[in-house]
Amino acid sequence: MIGFAYLGALAVSLGGLAVLDRRFRLAFWADPARTAITLVVGVLFFLAWDVAGLALGIFARGDSPHMTGLQLAPELPVEEAVFLTLLCYNTLLVWRFLDLRVRGRGHRRPGATGTAATPRPTGAGVDGAAEPSDGATTGGRA
Repeated sequence: MIGFAYLGALAVSLGGLAVLDRRFRLAFWADPARTAITLVVGVLFFLAWDVAGLALGIFARGDSPHMTGLQLAPELPVEEAVFLTLLCYNTLLVWRFLDLRVRGRGHRRPGATGTAATPRPTGAGVDGAAEPSDGATTGGRA
């Protein structure tokens, strides 16, 4: 059973990423087809990279009691493909999150109900009364 510990940890981590993805509608819940294509291309690229490294003798499969022992190819464990999927998915989610924040569309979840808050004029308090300022140019609080 300990032979599936690493694969299980990878699966739990992928599940956590999927929960974040669903919550913020970043990738699969925003555009499933494009996300699937992106992940497949990324994982295949890194698998090709691994195969090239194995063929050149740069990479080698390490032994660990926490791995299943199942291999996709000689010296290429199944866990590597799952790890590469985790790596690509994580990178995609971070990219999408930052992209949405930079573009200013991330202040609200897509599909959320309600209206965005109307910004108050600079120096206006909660009740609309003027608040003290630390200077004429900054308009910030003292």
